[in-house]
Amino acid sequence: MRYRFIQEHRTEFPVAKACAVLRVSRSGYYDWLSRPASAAQRRRAELTERIRRAHQESRQLYGSPRVHAELKAQGVSVCRDTVARLMAKAGIRGRAHKRFVVRTTDSDHAHAAAANLLGRDFDQAKEPDRLWCADVTAIWTDQGWLYLAAVMDLCSRRIVGWAMADHVRAELCLDALAMALERRRPGPGLIHHSDRGVQYACDQYQALLATHGITCSMSRRGDCYDNAAMESFNSTFKRELVYQRKTPYATHAQARAEIFEYIECWYNTRRRHSSLGYVSPVAFEASLN
Repeated sequence: MRYRFIQEHRTEFPVAKACAVLRVSRSGYYDWLSRPASAAQRRRAELTERIRRAHQESRQLYGSPRVHAELKAQGVSVCRDTVARLMAKAGIRGRAHKRFVVRTTDSDHAHAAAANLLGRDFDQAKEPDRLWCADVTAIWTDQGWLYLAAVMDLCSRRIVGWAMADHVRAELCLDALAMALERRRPGPGLIHHSDRGVQYACDQYQALLATHGITCSMSRRGDCYDNAAMESFNSTFKRELVYQRKTPYATHAQARAEIFEYIECWYNTRRRHSSLGYVSPVAFEASLN
């Protein structure tokens, strides 16, 4: 342990001085350095390198639970505590983030609000296209706010429809819903849940839901927990993409390109979700077939 401490801190303390303070000989230290690594040391070094690669491939976002899941999927036999310990020792950690909140919901309108059919039971959807959730979030750029409307399949947490615009009018949410309908072509019995925002309560949006036989459900007024799955997506999206930037996006086009890549090439297809047993939404849906 003393030799290892000297080795790990050799750039901070002269070897001779460290050996004297720790009461070990310099010859003993250099002899220890020349010894071949033990099987356990080689195993730790190999695991640390695998952990480093998995972390890099996750955009440096994963903490130990998801890194452990990634290694397990690669056939590596290692416990989660070991992964956490080796990550801590190597200084490997998920990126930190900052947070701010932008209000995108206007529930002061004359349109009727639907009953809350979800009731915060986010595990009730046992197969795809039985329960969708929708919401809007905002991204700041040097050209002003860009708004993202998204529709999530609650069974797989997959973003099945999305749209972006420089406004939060109903057309934005209608475009996201239209994409979801075109992609998924859901059968009867689908429930669509959202907040009480005017975008979702307006006549155009309700007419599109009715045309496809979709039942509308809405959160209680001012209660973000009633749509917690979408709030979680918005938070994850901001933490893993938007808040990683040191400066805002320069243009809407730049933001659109990165958001498209995040949703379609990372979140839906590769990101491991804790609520899905640490597989991606696409992989989870495939496992249901």
